[in-house]
Amino acid sequence: MIGLLGDSLSRYGSLLGAAIRPPPGRRRPSARRLLVMVGFVPLFTAAQFVHWVCLLLDEILFPAYRRVPVREPLFVVGVPRSGTTLMHRVLARDPNLTTFSTWECLVAPSVTQRKLVRGLIRLDAAIGRPLARLLSLIETRVFGGLDDVHPMDLSAPEEDYLALLPVMACFVLVIPFPTAEPLWGMATVDRDMPAGRKHRLMAFYRRLLQRHLYVHGPDKRLLSKNAAFAGMVGALRETFPDARFVRCHRDPQAVVPSQLSAIQGGVSLFDSDPANRVFTARMTDVLRSYYDNLDRHLPRAGGDRHVVLDMARFKSDLAATVREVYSTLGLPLAAAFADSLEDEARAARVYRSRHRYAAQDFGLDETAIAAQFAPVQDRRGTHGHASAAKPIAPPVPAGQQGP
Repeated sequence: MIGLLGDSLSRYGSLLGAAIRPPPGRRRPSARRLLVMVGFVPLFTAAQFVHWVCLLLDEILFPAYRRVPVREPLFVVGVPRSGTTLMHRVLARDPNLTTFSTWECLVAPSVTQRKLVRGLIRLDAAIGRPLARLLSLIETRVFGGLDDVHPMDLSAPEEDYLALLPVMACFVLVIPFPTAEPLWGMATVDRDMPAGRKHRLMAFYRRLLQRHLYVHGPDKRLLSKNAAFAGMVGALRETFPDARFVRCHRDPQAVVPSQLSAIQGGVSLFDSDPANRVFTARMTDVLRSYYDNLDRHLPRAGGDRHVVLDMARFKSDLAATVREVYSTLGLPLAAAFADSLEDEARAARVYRSRHRYAAQDFGLDETAIAAQFAPVQDRRGTHGHASAAKPIAPPVPAGQQGP
């Protein structure tokens, strides 16, 4: 715990330095950035302090969580903007699986906080739900503008890497703090993080999953979706050797401009890269490292514990793709969930994102992207469908464990 705290404080120190340092290309921070930082940094710091206190209280009040096994977790990974959110939200409907919701990630990573929040929910319901109505209004105002990029609401399934905020190990922090170099290292954990720090980080992450299963039921299989984990799938496989993986794939020519566009709202809010000196170049490098790391640890030919899915294919044939994933990975397919897949598939086929972007918006073109990602494109292997190195087995009946 002491080592983990030291790692966290080191990253936090770099964050504070980045908060007061002029953004690249400017002699001083803008008035907008200073104003946002004056509000954001103290609030963020206070929230993480509360999380640390409650995580420590778990060791006193709920020590039994440490005995909960994390059996055969299912990870949905891939480069950002490759369909991981769609796959995650469909799989989250499976009653055999449990996954983090947005409020659990941001407000209650600890058992202590979840017990408190659930108590407040019951009290609020008893007096007519005034707090719920207020939160719904706030949620609409705060998250409404993200619907075309990454739909969010407090009760929806969400990436549990957000629960790593207390240890400053959440890559999204580079958006407000792009000059904090240790934060960029969170994108290349497998390649660059020293073994001791990596072990401490993964031990903390395992404890987060144990806490979640302690609250939701140790009989459940843990489902996690994290595009930000593309740079640490090797560490995930080492930490959870019985894990299954669904890797989503999309060509770089679409991924690069989509990801750069997706972060522009945050970059603008924090005025963190006004001259575009950072994100176009560095995020492109990060994406290339993601492809490299995924190909190294989850080859596109597939395997008995991982499948590789092309985004275009599973959006057009979602129900068949999900059934094939379950068959390949030996997952129990609950009848009610199987019956719901056709409804999900119809919604996926008619959905049209209003998120618009172009490589030219960031000084790039598809030819330049193709050249930079040429080694990635050459390692095509077998993708575009759920592939496996062994014959596909029939689905495991609901209620039985996979192999």
